[in-house]
Amino acid sequence: MASDNQVIEKGISDVVGALTDPIIVYPGGWGETLPDWLKNTITLERLVENMRSQEGDGPTGTDAEACAYLYTAGLTAPMDSDWSQIYLYVATMTYEKWRTKDSGATMPANIRVDQLSEYQMSHLKRLRRWIYEQRTRARLDRDRMERRERKEAEAAAKKAEQPALFEF
Repeated sequence: MASDNQVIEKGISDVVGALTDPIIVYPGGWGETLPDWLKNTITLERLVENMRSQEGDGPTGTDAEACAYLYTAGLTAPMDSDWSQIYLYVATMTYEKWRTKDSGATMPANIRVDQLSEYQMSHLKRLRRWIYEQRTRARLDRDRMERRERKEAEAAAKKAEQPALFEF
């Protein structure tokens, strides 16, 4: 069973991760084209998801993260009809939830998707879990690398401070 310190550390890591974890995009170079409003939305949705996971739901990626991933995937390669519907669904949910209400803009009716089949929803849930695992892995790798660099710097400083007794 996890100690209280471990639970607190994980909670802090999750909050920091919501703010600093990388945005997972489909490989192909289109990640730089993500709109700023979507990047900000991803951070906000991660914080909301973090609070939900504290209430007992398992942690997962968000609709905005899935939208960003599928946006870059769609620019890289064609998607089949199921993934197109999933993309339009998360785009509709994200845009309708986070757009500025005073703009008056809404998702166009001809591409709006308000619900998915069970099959499509299972794919979306799997994608959200995968995105969460990828960004968590990236955070752990970054933390591991920082600890290694700090340890190497301390060892180098210790070696520099220690006088050489014998020099050959």
